[in-house]
Amino acid sequence: QVQLAESGGGLVQAGGSLRLSCAASGRTFSNYAVGWFRQAPGKEREFVAHINWSGSSTYYADSVKGRFSISRDNGENTVFLQMNSLRPEDTAVYYCNAARSALLVGTDQHSSWGQGTQVTVSS
Repeated sequence: QVQLAESGGGLVQAGGSLRLSCAASGRTFSNYAVGWFRQAPGKEREFVAHINWSGSSTYYADSVKGRFSISRDNGENTVFLQMNSLRPEDTAVYYCNAARSALLVGTDQHSSWGQGTQVTVSS
């Protein structure tokens, strides 16, 4: 449905901040729910944050609540993940995912995945 490209990852010291971007192309992006996921080496992919199509509703994993903020600019076809107070355990490859239904976010065949961006937090 859409092509996604993540950017903004990098190396940061503990306590620092990064802002990730997920840029979409193809079909109309404003109708898609979007989620951020992450995967560290040797671990399963885990949910990080979710935003509905209008940006009026957000949801976060307990591990990032109060530190991360998801937002979107439908006019620019972009979803953001602002990450503050970063910790070494936040180190992972971060992926964005878009689907026409919130229930399908994070699936393989019924959603679109980006290629990921590496976030490394040093102590």
